[in-house]
Amino acid sequence: MVAKTSTLQDVARVAGVSTATVSRTLSNPDLVSESTRTRVAKAVQSTGYRINRAARNLRTRRAHSALVVLPDLANPFFSEILEGISRHLSGRGYSMLIASTNQVHESGERLIDYLDNARADGMIILDGGLSDDVVASLENTPQAGRVLFACEWIEGTGFASVRSENRRGTRTAVRYLHDLGHRKIGHVTGPSGNVLMHARHDAFVEEIRALNLELKPEWIIPGDFSLNAGCRAATSWLEMDDRPEAVFCASDQIALGFIAELTRNGVTVPDDVSVMGFDDIDFAEQFVPALTSIHQDRLLLGETAAKMLMARIDSPEDPAGDHAAVLPVSLVVRDSTARPKP
Repeated sequence: MVAKTSTLQDVARVAGVSTATVSRTLSNPDLVSESTRTRVAKAVQSTGYRINRAARNLRTRRAHSALVVLPDLANPFFSEILEGISRHLSGRGYSMLIASTNQVHESGERLIDYLDNARADGMIILDGGLSDDVVASLENTPQAGRVLFACEWIEGTGFASVRSENRRGTRTAVRYLHDLGHRKIGHVTGPSGNVLMHARHDAFVEEIRALNLELKPEWIIPGDFSLNAGCRAATSWLEMDDRPEAVFCASDQIALGFIAELTRNGVTVPDDVSVMGFDDIDFAEQFVPALTSIHQDRLLLGETAAKMLMARIDSPEDPAGDHAAVLPVSLVVRDSTARPKP
């Protein structure tokens, strides 16, 4: 005997609302009250109703999915951002597609294909290092209003963006090290040409100058946001005749690699040198010593990006919401920093 398939009418009857309200709740949940959403959700679960996504997509001319583009799928930094994006999208009945910029053709054809062929209704890009050709192709597509950047961004473009207070966070880090009593402060940068590298490097130099501190050229060590970059930077620090007594790293992964290499060479953090990072990734608190860092709310960043994207999908002719959102950061003090020894 074939089981009866639940219908929209069944859901409406159990929830005690009209079929129109059920349809509205499933397609645009923000248009109904929270109590209605709860009643409909319980009715859907109890009746076993299945949304026919293919039919809905044909009816609404939407894919009900969004593409998220990452520069590095293996980097744990992006996990909470993806969680934030997924939470908001799923609440709107959307799914999340993920792609790597390493797989994108230089012309950007593969990215545009998601929009042109209705595989995704919008796009969130977490990589500010796209080539000029890719950026130009995205700007020229009719769906450009449904493309935005999160975490990283590209200067001089019209794309909406969500980012953290990178400059303020960096200056807060330098001031904190200065307040501990450090006067010789070094910096390990992010990758050359990266927008975050420039924002954090420039803010570091500005704060050093504002505090009238000495800054030798060799105290700024190039890096690339990776553990290996931190290890290489530690080797450079060990080879210096005049070493900084505190080092601000442009990311937590750099800082963790920096500390690990120093430890292998018999240098104790923070007794011999204070080290801090930027991002406050999950492992920062569990590392030994626990890492002092600048915390950015990556979950909120992801949720904000998804919310801004959905506003543009809902109102393509007149996108709602802010064009740029800058989220606050905060200092998290742990064990990797201390006052300098007399």
